Amino acid sequence: MAVPGAFVIFGATGDLARRMLFPSLYFLDADGLLPWDLKIIGAARSKLTDQQFRAEVEESVRARAGSFFSKEAWEGFSKRLVYAGGDASDGASYIALREKLSGAGGALFYLSTSPALYIPIVRGLASQGLTVEPNRIIVEKPIGKSRATCEAINTAIAEHFSEPRTFRIDHYLGKETVQNLIALRFGNALFEPLWNRHNIDHVQITVAETLGVEGRFAYYDEYGATRDMVQNHLLQLLCLIAMEPPSNMRAESVRSEKVKVLRSLRPIHDAELAQKTVRGQYTRGVTDGKSVPGYAEEEGGKASDTETFVAICAHLDNWRWAGVPFYLRTGKRLPSRFSQITIQFKNVPHSIFNGSALLANRLTITLQPEESIALTIMNKTPTLTQGGYELQPLSLNLSLLDAFKGEKRRRIAYERLLLEAISDNSTLFVRRDEAEAAWLWVDRIIEGWSRTGMKPAPYQAGSWGPAGAFALTERNGHSWYE
Repeated sequence: MAVPGAFVIFGATGDLARRMLFPSLYFLDADGLLPWDLKIIGAARSKLTDQQFRAEVEESVRARAGSFFSKEAWEGFSKRLVYAGGDASDGASYIALREKLSGAGGALFYLSTSPALYIPIVRGLASQGLTVEPNRIIVEKPIGKSRATCEAINTAIAEHFSEPRTFRIDHYLGKETVQNLIALRFGNALFEPLWNRHNIDHVQITVAETLGVEGRFAYYDEYGATRDMVQNHLLQLLCLIAMEPPSNMRAESVRSEKVKVLRSLRPIHDAELAQKTVRGQYTRGVTDGKSVPGYAEEEGGKASDTETFVAICAHLDNWRWAGVPFYLRTGKRLPSRFSQITIQFKNVPHSIFNGSALLANRLTITLQPEESIALTIMNKTPTLTQGGYELQPLSLNLSLLDAFKGEKRRRIAYERLLLEAISDNSTLFVRRDEAEAAWLWVDRIIEGWSRTGMKPAPYQAGSWGPAGAFALTERNGHSWYE
């Protein structure tokens, strides 16, 4: 394992770096988890001195850390920080960066920029001999906006960084409850024997947001909800739910099973789009008690056919999941913010309890706002009745906050991912064929919408999306859980 001597963040003054990356690195350092000699270099176009850069990072870390900010820990962390200004398209910037990396040993490069800059940055690094082993690279999602552009970026990266030295990051894979999916399934004898079409009726995956595009209109209008959320976050969750047991927890074993799931996704043909997919775009409404503008009225907004909501009924063509619907849903300006996976089990084949309506078992895995796992079961009520049992549903809850009270704060998902990348463990990162397989399935849907002229249906901000989203599940006798 090659431990890097330098961690370079391109886009160091951007939103992601300020809100997530630097606070995550600060907490890792405060916990003694960073290599003692790791230098952290911020690279961006802004003209800043090292002192100015440290002041900006401190402001971001203080805002994110809140009461967990330690002046002593910051003083130690700030000594690691160095700034390298320059334009990503300017060759001179990489000469200056090479000088700052002199004597640092191996470097880990994090591309927290627009995907349009990925290829120029990689080529710039290569021009100064900065892509040789043991140097590694982390690329942020989305990798391109289609399979073709994803392949182009991957090919350009592969010319200089081998696959084992390339880390494609999806921060959902760093969430504690997402990792718990693997532990839940393969660390317990209770669930895996039931984890199939014989016992599971359907699966729901929802990532709901109350916010709008929040100043990201230019980016969002180019990508939309399907490219921004379904292609990565939702399909990664689907893979972890549906994959076969890997032979071990090594990176290639886990990632190979995820690729099999993506290749099992049944294509949705043009004639099926209206029945199996829903597109929406929010209009003016009320969210969190406040009046909010519609998507086309957002700052910098314009009339657009970009979807801010998407729901899909997906199927996997394999023995384990044949006939089981997987409902995927994500959207902006919805009534509440939560990310949730619901595993709905089938009803018991025959009820022996007269007069009691039986509710099928349901496993609910909540990723945010609070991480928890709940299993709904039927339980006898503690009352006296004549002539039989009276049953009611009861939820068995595991709150991670309550179960692990020794953990004083909720970790940022990026903390684990950055630590794994520094440790050269790619298990929680996306392999090239995995990213391209996901794009292939999503591209067919997006291209189908274009061919058939399927425009986003309007939905009022603060609602649960267009009416078609409810029809999507009701066709199969199901309802969304909210």
